[in-house]
Amino acid sequence: MAPLALQQALSGLIGEARLVISALPDCALKLWLLDEHNMDRAFSSEETRRILEEPPYWSFCWASGLAMARYLARHPEWVRGKRVLDFGAGSGIAGIAAARAGALEVVACDLDPLALAACRANAALNGVKLRYSSDFFAEADRYDLVLVADVLYDRANLPLLDHFLSRARQALVADSRVRDFSHPLYRSLGTLDALTLPDLAEPHEFRRVGLYHASREPL
Repeated sequence: MAPLALQQALSGLIGEARLVISALPDCALKLWLLDEHNMDRAFSSEETRRILEEPPYWSFCWASGLAMARYLARHPEWVRGKRVLDFGAGSGIAGIAAARAGALEVVACDLDPLALAACRANAALNGVKLRYSSDFFAEADRYDLVLVADVLYDRANLPLLDHFLSRARQALVADSRVRDFSHPLYRSLGTLDALTLPDLAEPHEFRRVGLYHASREPL
């Protein structure tokens, strides 16, 4: 049965919506996600208003998060034995992937209490333990790596790129929205293919996820 608080929150936005356990393609993880069948109808104007005011982004697996999870599964050396913070965690997929790949400690950080509740539910679903934080700037500078997946959808968030290395030695960013990504601290590691689940039929360009790395230590 879906976590009660999350299901109630989702039902308050979209009356017929249901959370279901969803296996992720080409990934050993599973998440509580919005049932894809709930996306096959037109939303009422009231539902649309509520969704825009309080988007249940924690009930989706966004393409950048899926790409990050796959990348960490293939390259566990990024997180193995390290202290990791998952910034803007949402469903928790990046942090959960880090824990599964052998991270010493993973903190899921998100401002939204419902997102943190989703992280807890999804961590339990995948048999991993996370810690939780609602304030990135209250965290100490003690992390080896900050994971950032699908946070730059709003260009107003771009200045955050300057702050990630204030709490960790390195940052790994996955993003499919900023096509002209350019920052003096970050270098491109290439692109990955992924999609958002449930499938939002996003344009192909949003299924190409860029991966970027920054370090405050010489490589």
